[in-house]
Amino acid sequence: MIPSEEIQVNTINHLGLIAGIVDDIGLEQIINEILGCDNRELVTPGQVVKAIILNGLGFVSKPLYLFPQFFEDKATEHLLGKGVEAKHLNDDKIGRVMDKLYAKGLSSIFMLIALSVVKKHQISTSFSHLDSSSFSVHGQYLDIKAITDNQQNNVETEPIPIKITHGYSRDHRPDLKQFIIDLVVSEDGGMPLFLRAGDGNEQDRAVFGQVAKQYESMIDFETILVFDSAFFTANNLQLMSESKWLSRVPLSLKTAQKLVDSVDSKESNKSSIKGYSWKEVESNYGGIKQRWLVVESQKRKESDSKNLLK
Repeated sequence: MIPSEEIQVNTINHLGLIAGIVDDIGLEQIINEILGCDNRELVTPGQVVKAIILNGLGFVSKPLYLFPQFFEDKATEHLLGKGVEAKHLNDDKIGRVMDKLYAKGLSSIFMLIALSVVKKHQISTSFSHLDSSSFSVHGQYLDIKAITDNQQNNVETEPIPIKITHGYSRDHRPDLKQFIIDLVVSEDGGMPLFLRAGDGNEQDRAVFGQVAKQYESMIDFETILVFDSAFFTANNLQLMSESKWLSRVPLSLKTAQKLVDSVDSKESNKSSIKGYSWKEVESNYGGIKQRWLVVESQKRKESDSKNLLK
């Protein structure tokens, strides 16, 4: 019988599953190859990133200097590797790794990891869907003008890569400042393929074309990019003139509105999906030759007619 004083109990909870997935995709090895390892380090950059992921999915929210506390009652060696202790995961170590990640480029690192998963699990990338979302934050967050003024007054401030400010809030918190995340996912399981952080007041229509071109420049496979109507501007169409893409045409365009109003149901083709019909027309909007597909739903048409009669 083992004496009770020699028994040490640590928790894993759901973190074992997350650690297993991280190991399966080889994230730790990829990070170590990108950032490099020093034989004198007790914890590798890959292990630090793995620890950050476990902490982020541990349903806690604490300052960075309290990071080691999260792992004090966890089976750290089992989750992160032999010899790794909670005290090794201090804010200095984490900060240095974060600085290296930023210097190398988070978008490119994310892409390398994603493509590794795509190849390993044979995920289809025939279609790539691009969209954005806003993330609200609490705090003052100096704007660019304030930072410039402080620098002129010799006040030390740390540079910020994006502008955290007020903008259109997807989570209905216009009172909070925010930043934007542009994300490309595959149609096969919604696998994240590309990530980019943007200013809080950034508009989709102003950047989607550039984001799509950046994504295309980093992949080694053919794909059809899918956008919502925010993409559909003359500038974006010209940027994507050599690419394959699919987007909804916004009815805010007079050309689109006139087309919808002029379509005769009798001239439309019946869809294989019951209750739908369609008509194909050519367009040269923005100086780019396109095929527009006008789709009509019989149920929607009947519903709209009833609303007009009320």
